[in-house]
Amino acid sequence: MSATKITDRNGQRSLPVRVAARALLSGLAPRVDRRVIESSRPFDRPDMLRPHQDSSLWAWTHYGIFIPRLPGRHRYLNTMTLIGATGSVCFDNDYLTVADARHTSTVFSSTAHATQRHYRAYDTRSECEFAADGSVLRWGEDLDISGTYPNFTLTGRYQGFRVDAEITATAQASWFIRTPVYDHVSLLATCRGTLTDAEGSVEFETLCTVEYARCVSPQALTARPVPECLKLPVDFFTYQIINLDHRTQLLLTDVRAAGTTACRMAHLRSLDGDARAYTDVQMEVLADRPAIDELGRTMRVPRELRWSVRDGSREVFALHATVDSPLRYGHGRGYAGAVTYAGTWRGRAIDGSGYLEWVDCEGR
Repeated sequence: MSATKITDRNGQRSLPVRVAARALLSGLAPRVDRRVIESSRPFDRPDMLRPHQDSSLWAWTHYGIFIPRLPGRHRYLNTMTLIGATGSVCFDNDYLTVADARHTSTVFSSTAHATQRHYRAYDTRSECEFAADGSVLRWGEDLDISGTYPNFTLTGRYQGFRVDAEITATAQASWFIRTPVYDHVSLLATCRGTLTDAEGSVEFETLCTVEYARCVSPQALTARPVPECLKLPVDFFTYQIINLDHRTQLLLTDVRAAGTTACRMAHLRSLDGDARAYTDVQMEVLADRPAIDELGRTMRVPRELRWSVRDGSREVFALHATVDSPLRYGHGRGYAGAVTYAGTWRGRAIDGSGYLEWVDCEGR
């Protein structure tokens, strides 16, 4: 894959942005990021799960509920929301921005069945309701997330499908980033609910995730979208969730900015209370193809992937994943879908279906 080309209006690369990002990621960030330490501790910060609408500090927040494995035709269900524009390459779709970019919110939800995908933008001032404590989050008539940690209710009413689910989060917290300016956490959770479409209703009871992020960004300073040449150069993102069994979940993450790794980790957690974070992680694209979004933009997306996770001299995971569902556009500039995987976990054979997110802007 070629290097990212972030350009200004004259077609020149924005080198100061890239150089600053590299310096931050390679120098300061490792000294202040507590993600590995915090990922071994029980979650004790429910007060942080706030939308921060109109905050002068936190430019954007993210709530997500991801069910990586569903029975039958649907395979997975994602609920991905952003409140505020991120000011980043991977996740900003400026064509969806409302009059003030800071009041833009998006919802992306999909399954692997038929054409089931909801992706649209909302004006937080006129189309949304966000309680200051996060206990009520409402996007028009389409999506409601309500409740307080650890119990949440998810109600989605989309064209072609709807979902009703009760979610209970655990204290198993996996931190992708834990810094003074950016927090991103995933809580292991259980869910029970119903997914309904024209072909009937499917009941499910399974492991899922409850996710939250908040971040400082230059976007907080201006109503106009941050120009492309000045966006934070987060240009590659993949996140994969696998339920290894009915009690154990694996998270795989690879995030890059301006050619520098921002987060490449594996998190293993279970309902038994175990939680481990691994940083010796490798991801390789074995085969890919081009995908074209609704604006005609091309992105390389994977057909086959290989992951390796090591703990010292021991290989903990070796996974081969095949992307074998439609990829749904709307995860920022990228896609979400399902994979079939096979491999080993501590020497034991495993296989099944998992969830994939993929945004590759490195070639732009």
